[in-house]
Amino acid sequence: MKFYRPLAAIKAITFDLDDTLYDNHPVIRRTTAESHAALQAFHPALRDFTPQAYQALRDELLLREPEIYHDVSEWRRRSVELAMLNIGLSAADATAGAEQVMAVFHQWRSQVEMPDETHQTLKILAEKVPLVAVTNGNACPEKMGIADYFRFTLRAGPDGRAKPWQDMYQLAAQRLNIAPQHILHVGDDLTTDVAGSLRCGMQACWINLRQGNLMQIADARLLPHVEISQLASLTSLL
Repeated sequence: MKFYRPLAAIKAITFDLDDTLYDNHPVIRRTTAESHAALQAFHPALRDFTPQAYQALRDELLLREPEIYHDVSEWRRRSVELAMLNIGLSAADATAGAEQVMAVFHQWRSQVEMPDETHQTLKILAEKVPLVAVTNGNACPEKMGIADYFRFTLRAGPDGRAKPWQDMYQLAAQRLNIAPQHILHVGDDLTTDVAGSLRCGMQACWINLRQGNLMQIADARLLPHVEISQLASLTSLL
């Protein structure tokens, strides 16, 4: 544990989900493969539709509608729908097809191997202060078995613009009725989690799970209050 700034009293903790509470890479690889296979299987004309072609549609949609970046689920759904429209399906069939593919996506998206350390740490912390999940992604705490530790979950899109925008940080403080300077945000990303929460007036904890050097990482714009390499270290702060 390394301290870079003095910590004020911690009255609540907000958490990023992906790559903070668990390794997100295996589930994303599996989810991407399964959902793309479902897209290809939906119609014979999509059988040879490649991941690269799908990514091109995502890029096209983002170029036309930059704000869709803030809702990754809707961005994905609309991209799948566009693929179906492009092969000549009706709007109604494309919408129904996109929902079917997204159901496969969400089925796999939250099949995370949750570490015991995460359960144990969240349980200890939740007995002391309120916890809130704040995510840019679309993993579901209920399906991952960790929802009971959190007072609520905020998700980019439905609950505001994606981190590092301040929308969800501000909403968390408002709903908790706790001043931002007494909330500690924990996350793995130095831009979305550390810089984003600091600019909102919160305290920031960077969880460094890949032995990165804060002084040598290009996107280390602002120093967090504290750096940890194990989630369980948080229990010593309360």
